[in-house]
Parts: sequence; C-alpha cells; structure tokens
Amino acid sequence: MANSNEKLVIVASRGHDDERATVAWTVANGGLGSGLEVTMFLVSAGIDLIRKGAAEHVKMNPFDPSMKDLIDNFQKNGGKILACPPCAAVRGYGQDDLIDGVEIVGSPAMHALIKDGAATLSF
Repeated sequence: MANSNEKLVIVASRGHDDERATVAWTVANGGLGSGLEVTMFLVSAGIDLIRKGAAEHVKMNPFDPSMKDLIDNFQKNGGKILACPPCAAVRGYGQDDLIDGVEIVGSPAMHALIKDGAATLSF
C-alpha cells in the first residue's frame, strides 16, 4: 500500500457529455504510472462511463485513447473505481449494470482516503 502522500482521489462528474471525462481518466492513468495509488470516485454523469458497454465506442478527442482503453488500463494497473450510490440509483444502475471491479459505496469511503492523507482532484 502506498504512503498517504502517495495517494490520489479523483472525483469525476463528467460523462459522455464532456471532454473533461477523458482528461480525468488520463490524469488517473498518469498518476498510476507515477507510482500513486489512485482511486476514481464517480458521481453524476461520470457513472455513465462505467456502465457495461458504455465506453466501447467513446473517443471524445481524436488525439486521446478511447474511453474503454483508458478505463481498462486504469483497472489493469491497479486503479480503484468507486461509484456514488444515489448517482447510480437515479440512473437505474445496480451493481450488475456496471463493469467488473466497480464498488458502489458512499462518500465515507472517499473521505477515509482523504483523512489518510490522499490528495484530491475534481473534474
């Protein structure tokens, strides 16, 4: 496990509607590549990208990898994905609707990381 000063939590609220979603996942992957322990906490439209099959054909910027590649690489390299329960529920998403490895948990899970010293970014 990383030291508390080597942890990063990214709160991402952007989905298919905004290029900043790609930026959030690119920064998250960069953090993993730099040796940080990175957790994505997805809220609002950010959750739409982790619905099974949703990221398959999303490429917001022709110079960026596809959203599917960004998410797959993040998980493959040890990134953790948390999803806000009310944000998932309002969209009708349950655990079975989301890609493998995603945890639907409330903000206390994110707060615990912050209390442990994790830096935060928000997109």
